[in-house]
This record gives sequence, C-alpha cells and structure tokens, in this order.
Amino acid sequence: MVTRPFTRLVLATAAGVLMAMVPSGVSASDDEVRREGSCSGKATWEMRASWDDDERIEVRGRVEDTRRGQTWAWKIKHNGSVSASGRAVTGSSGFEVRRALVDLPGVDHCVFRAERLRTGEVCRGVIDW
Repeated sequence: MVTRPFTRLVLATAAGVLMAMVPSGVSASDDEVRREGSCSGKATWEMRASWDDDERIEVRGRVEDTRRGQTWAWKIKHNGSVSASGRAVTGSSGFEVRRALVDLPGVDHCVFRAERLRTGEVCRGVIDW
C-alpha cells in the first residue's frame, strides 16, 4: 500500500523534473526570448526566438541601419551548424530574416550574425533556447 507522504514526494519530484526541462532564459508562461545590442559600427541588432505553429523554434534576426541600400551577409547557426545564410539589402529600417529550426534535445544554441559587406561592420546575437 502506498502512503500519502510517498505520493506527495513522487509528485513533488516529478514537478521539479518538469520545471528543469524548461529551456534556460524562458519562463514557463513566456514563449519568446529577445536579445538586442549594438553592432561594431552604428547599426543595432535584435534577435528573437519563439515557438512556431509546428512546434519548431522560429528564430528572427534583425539589423537596424539608418542607411538604405546597404548590403549585408547574414547567417543563422544552430548548435554550431549553419542552418540558413544569405544576403540582404537594407530598406528604410534595416532588414529582418526568419527561419524555423528543429527543436533538438537539450539546449538549442542559436546564433545570428550579420556583416556589412562594404565596411566589415559585424552584428552578433546569441540565444540559448
């Protein structure tokens, strides 16, 4: 026969294990992480990670540059591997890229990096999901 204290111990342990499985930087009620910062020049960057409808991680990288027509090379890395890359030209408020990544076991290390081709200015953001 199982006693009540034993049942409470099992339930408390299970709750603790479930809470430990929530990705770092994300509360149980919050499903988006945002980071922002300065680039090596005048531009600024913003990075977001959230769940998409297919239970993938949607990663968004944005560079805000005050000048139109600037060409940037960008990459999104996921656990060290390049998941997406390309070139973007700034509009009136910069540029943004979005990619859906597979949710791998454990912590997902996501990096957004953009380099302004003419000047070498670099923007880099990291989110551990």
